[in-house]
Amino acid sequence: MAQKITTFLWFDDQAEQAAEFYASVFEYGRVTDVQRYSEAGPGVPGSVMLVSFELFGQEFLALNGGPEFTFNEAVSLQVDCADQAEVDRYWELLTADGGAPGPCGWLKDRYGLSWQIVPRRMTELLSDPDPDRARRATAAMLQMGKLDIAALEAAADGS
Repeated sequence: MAQKITTFLWFDDQAEQAAEFYASVFEYGRVTDVQRYSEAGPGVPGSVMLVSFELFGQEFLALNGGPEFTFNEAVSLQVDCADQAEVDRYWELLTADGGAPGPCGWLKDRYGLSWQIVPRRMTELLSDPDPDRARRATAAMLQMGKLDIAALEAAADGS
């Protein structure tokens, strides 16, 4: 089935740079199309209007729409990570050059877009059938910036 819902991201004037950045961060990322403003406007004729890109086969659109709207934490993109090395890699790349770490596995990239870098193991620990293990893992997660799988497991185990 073709993707029916596409994430649409509004940028001031950095849509092409952002799409290229995201495509470079993720192994299966690529820019698929760049559309430019025509004489009809509202942007400068010939300047980038809309950039289509894919991350792991999921389509995204990035618009150069001007400064009227900016990103906030109400919307974020969550990245499912298989292990700590993947968490570390995405965290480092997405916070580089103006990005900022946040609490509980959240960060903002250099364009202000919020991301959640989440190890699969955290999800397992938070849904542990033993409520005490889940509670301890949750308490540890709430104290972290970048999520640390070994520390989450240790907390769940009570050590």
